[in-house]
Amino acid sequence: MPSPLRRMEDQVALVTGGNRGIGLAIAHALAREGASVIITGRDEEALRHASNEIKRSGGSVVSHVCDIRDEDSVDSLFADIGRHFPHLDILINNAGLAQPSAHVDHLSLDTWRAAIDTNLTGAFLCTRAALPMLRRGSTIVNNVSIAAKTVFPGMSAYAASKAGLLAFTNTLREELRSRGIRVIAFIPGATDTGIWQQFWKEAPREKMMSAESVADALVSALSLPANATVQDLVITPTGGAL
Repeated sequence: MPSPLRRMEDQVALVTGGNRGIGLAIAHALAREGASVIITGRDEEALRHASNEIKRSGGSVVSHVCDIRDEDSVDSLFADIGRHFPHLDILINNAGLAQPSAHVDHLSLDTWRAAIDTNLTGAFLCTRAALPMLRRGSTIVNNVSIAAKTVFPGMSAYAASKAGLLAFTNTLREELRSRGIRVIAFIPGATDTGIWQQFWKEAPREKMMSAESVADALVSALSLPANATVQDLVITPTGGAL
């Protein structure tokens, strides 16, 4: 019987974009609870550093370089997971990128595609590949972001990708309900991570939540009994909007 301090022993969790920011904080939190964690990212050096960090904290972690925008790369990731583990209990579709702030008339097609391919198509590819490994009682979490519901001028590509991810999440939840697989839209507000460097370098970090507190809230939701779930997990700073 797992102790109250290690609620996820015998569970296997994949965190995409687990080499930094919210993803790394989630990987740490899951490992502390006893889960076997797999982290992915495109930056091999950052991934190695993150993996070593989790191991030094006593966690069980496997890392794999993966470009979630690429179907072959995703297939290679899940083939590797299958060699290590017989099943997957938790999929955290966290990997994502923002965009430089630009109104639509100055937004390049490459910038648009980068946001859609990473934030939306990447989650689709990973989810589709994960479904054969997910058992009844498993959970899929999609990091949707508050941008799916709030207007930020200059961020149309990012907002469109996240609004599309929310619609994908809601549809997926209904499709998987009969299989007993829970689907959570994870909607954190402003969180102090490096993503702000991509579009607002002067953002007031002191008003933001820490990645660790956001991760702890998610792990609490993941620890609910099998017959209970949270559909939309919205987490916002106590001070409100920035």
